[in-house]
Amino acid sequence: MSLPSVQAQSAVVALDGGNIKAYSTTGFPLWNFSARGRISPFVTRSREGTSYITRTNGTLIAVNRAGRELWRRNLEDPLCSHVIIGWDGRLFVPVEKKIFCFTASGNLLWTLNFESPFTTNPKLDRGGGILLAMGNNVCRVDPFGNIQSWTLPASPVNLFLYKPVTAPGAQQQIMALYPDGTLEIVGSNQDWYIGAQTEGRTVLLPRLPARPLAAAERENNVAVAMTDGRVALVSTEERKILWIGNSHIREMLNSGRQETEAELLFDERGIYVLSRGGATGFSHEGRRYWFTFLQNAASIPAFGDDGVLYSGGRDWILYAYKLEDRILPHRTIYGREPEGSYGLGQPQSFYVPNIPLFEDEVKIKLDKVNAAIHSGRIGADEPEWTTFLLTLSVSKEELERRLSAIILLGKIGSRETVPWLLNIYNNENEPALKIAAITAIGDIGVDPAGSSLQTFLFSIVQGKARNEQVLAAIASTTGALCRFSGPPLSETGVRILNLLTAASQPSIVRRQAEKELKSLL
Repeated sequence: MSLPSVQAQSAVVALDGGNIKAYSTTGFPLWNFSARGRISPFVTRSREGTSYITRTNGTLIAVNRAGRELWRRNLEDPLCSHVIIGWDGRLFVPVEKKIFCFTASGNLLWTLNFESPFTTNPKLDRGGGILLAMGNNVCRVDPFGNIQSWTLPASPVNLFLYKPVTAPGAQQQIMALYPDGTLEIVGSNQDWYIGAQTEGRTVLLPRLPARPLAAAERENNVAVAMTDGRVALVSTEERKILWIGNSHIREMLNSGRQETEAELLFDERGIYVLSRGGATGFSHEGRRYWFTFLQNAASIPAFGDDGVLYSGGRDWILYAYKLEDRILPHRTIYGREPEGSYGLGQPQSFYVPNIPLFEDEVKIKLDKVNAAIHSGRIGADEPEWTTFLLTLSVSKEELERRLSAIILLGKIGSRETVPWLLNIYNNENEPALKIAAITAIGDIGVDPAGSSLQTFLFSIVQGKARNEQVLAAIASTTGALCRFSGPPLSETGVRILNLLTAASQPSIVRRQAEKELKSLL
């Protein structure tokens, strides 16, 4: 019943019986997870392959790429759209009139309440935040829960965060697409309005010739699929429509079939229009590569990086169609790399003056951060507090304070801090600091490139990790990382755990490693 979630050589679909199932790109069944209750028709997968779903009673569930449940949280309401994955693995979770933000390991960072339901699906923008609309009120929520608001002349059907590629110093603005085909960049001078003449404003282009059905943007171009079956590419820099082409929806209209919803994919390969009735591929220059029709599809299909179209049928069959040989570059067993960074991996100079200088002030601030973490109210303070914790973790403060800072970094849970924590592990001689860094990495949970496990493996093979408490911590965190990401990290993780079960290892290390190995079965 869901649009298939396609990533890293596999596809996951949600079924109306309360299950999600995963299949390889060759159609081999990988796993079947039962939520033990009805689920909402949305599946989102993170870069490391974790699937996020909700039951209709509002229970958010994280399932790793091997089909094992990682954690669940009570939202009280079901999803109203897909979970959105932030650049550092954080989750933006939309329910009716509310947005939750969780770490990848399920710690609540902040919650925002709104006065009315969303009229556009919240989406990740170019700045790593999310855009949404409630009627003609538009909000941009940054990664830390700060809100910018605009009042538009009408309710948009789609929103984008706009920044001219050729003007790197320009301020980011909101771009709104309206039902009448008008494209407006909010907050700019009126020369930037693209669309019909309204309220005496002089425009540079006529509006789109039909109502928008779906839209996507890339660099300074916006691709729009329209209800009349045509697709248009608009250049916001050249301020003109570059081309208009016919999709499969146009052909369907000629036979009396009409689409009410669609998805549009705009990537390095081209522009792809997807609907229940079929799919069409265009080049960036407007040449139609191919189109195909689908019969009896249960949901909009998904087009994978490998050129395969995945469609779930009402006959309970998942179909895969090879439509083109071109694939996206840098294909790996992981999902795509994030487009940017939130700047949480290093102390930010802007916040350094706020770092307390005296021991009693440091303790007060640590207690404040700890209380906010445990109450799920980190929010807008996250960048400042992260700078404070990063700085404190490598300071000359007493050991207890440094340990507290490292552990709290793990609870805040940004993947961007993992290299910092690995640096502490590699360069500190004090075993307690090494253990704290290892534990924090396990609390963060996500390590899609496997850098932590490679570091642990190297230190064991080279004999650099000898302290039994450090080795036990490595075993525990290795198990946590493998459980979260499943294969392919498990290969390295299992090798580490097997090394730690050797007879030459201390008994406390062997017991912990054996426990973690059993948890992976």
